[in-house]
Amino acid sequence: MTMPELTPELRRELRARAHALSPVVSIASKGLSAAVLKEIDRSLQAHELIKVRIYGAERDDRERYLEEICTALSAQPVQHIGNILVLFRERPQPDAVVPKSPPKVPARTPARTQARPGTKNLARSRTPATATPTARRSASGPNQRTARSGMRAEPASTRTAQPPRRRLVKK
Repeated sequence: MTMPELTPELRRELRARAHALSPVVSIASKGLSAAVLKEIDRSLQAHELIKVRIYGAERDDRERYLEEICTALSAQPVQHIGNILVLFRERPQPDAVVPKSPPKVPARTPARTQARPGTKNLARSRTPATATPTARRSASGPNQRTARSGMRAEPASTRTAQPPRRRLVKK
């Protein structure tokens, strides 16, 4: 089964997508064995677009590997640069899949916890409404950043008392 030739637009798009990929299969000194072909087939089934790295082979051998892989696995060559081959094989479209059950809709919150227009929604606040702004800030703990300063708050026990500054008065 031969696949139709890739169009230049599709080949360009596939090369762009393959740029960020890492090689998933390596062909080393033992060459293109049945195990390597099986691994390339698995990778093509999972990813559609893969890179294959070839170690220690001359240019003619690399081109031969590319042809063998493409004919054996019905894949399309996208790119061959140096020791890297980029292969593409479109996944077959699965038959129409019927969903097993409809997606669950999250339960609505009761009406009493929803805020009325123009009021605060106290049910959603993290700290009690009676807490002062200072208490809310310190409730996050000593290792949390404070909202205003962006600095870490120090525990009270580690602070050192500084002597009051003296003001110089000119006479």
